[in-house]
This record gives sequence, C-alpha cells and structure tokens, in this order.
Amino acid sequence: MRPIRWPHGYRPSRNPLRRRCDRVEAAILGALLVVLAVAAPLAAIVVGHSVYHSATDARHTQLTTGHRVQAVLLTSAAWDPGGYFASAQARWTAPDGTRRTGTVFPAAGTPAGAEVQVWVDGSGRLTDEPLKPSQVQGQAVLAGVLAVMCVAVVLWGAGQAVRLAADRRRLAAWDDEWRATGPKWSRHG
Repeated sequence: MRPIRWPHGYRPSRNPLRRRCDRVEAAILGALLVVLAVAAPLAAIVVGHSVYHSATDARHTQLTTGHRVQAVLLTSAAWDPGGYFASAQARWTAPDGTRRTGTVFPAAGTPAGAEVQVWVDGSGRLTDEPLKPSQVQGQAVLAGVLAVMCVAVVLWGAGQAVRLAADRRRLAAWDDEWRATGPKWSRHG
C-alpha cells in the first residue's frame, strides 16, 4: 500500500548515487508541474472568457440581422439519401416582401402544406438559427477545457524532452564511467 510512491525519485535527497543531472531533471519537472497548476486555470479563464464574448457578439449579430418567418412546405419532409436529416421544399415571404422558395429542414414526416418557422437574412435568404444562450456557454466551456488540454500537452512534451535529454546525459556519463572502470575489472584491459 504505497499510494504516493512515484514522486519518491523526484524529491530532494543527499543520496550519493544521485547525480547532478537527476537533481536538475527533478527540479525542472517540479517547475513544470507548478507551471501547469498556474497556467491551466489561467488559460481556461482567458480563453473561455474570450470565446464567450465572441459567441455572445455573434449571437447578438444573428439576432439583429436575422428574421424568423413562417414557411409553407411545398413537399413532405423526407429523409435525405444519407439519412442524417429530413428536407423539403418550402415557400416564404422575405422581410422586403418578395416571395422565396428553397430547401428547409423540418422534422421528418412533416406533410406538405404545413407551416414551419425558418430564419432568413434581410434579403430573405435562409440562414442559421441564432445561437442559444446554452450554446454560447457550451462553446466557452469547451474552449476552456481545450485550452487546459493544450497547456497540459505542451508541458507534457516539455517534460518528455527534459527526460530524454537527462537520459542521454546519464547514458553518456555511464559510458564514460565504464570506460574508466571497465578495464580494471576485465582481463582484456
């Protein structure tokens, strides 16, 4: 039962077998953990805040430039060949009074002649429905989580680079020591 066994090799000690390279590696890896503890929440807050304001601005723009209008289905809504959504032809009146037709995406099985609500821009072209407040919040949370993951991946990569450099240094030191000690132990020296 040793739940905290793994950091044992990274704590400071006066072990004579521990090389300077080992101490430097432990200090750098400890510093990277501290950076992660500080940078991850900071990145989540900054990126999440930025994305939240950007998505809120996009929602506001969509609400001010878009118009919800009633469209009458000209055909029944049928599943597309790929089976991902249903579509139908519809007719609606644009905000400027012109009649428009196009493909809309109502619930599957909606009969011809039914009225559905669609979003259009100022000239009557179909546009996406404005973001919902929950979508704005979801985008901000997702961006914050991705920011934390990016920070963690970058610091993990830095830690792996430190470990690789330390391992190379240790192997080179062991080779040097063996060249000096090996001939004393073997008959071929």
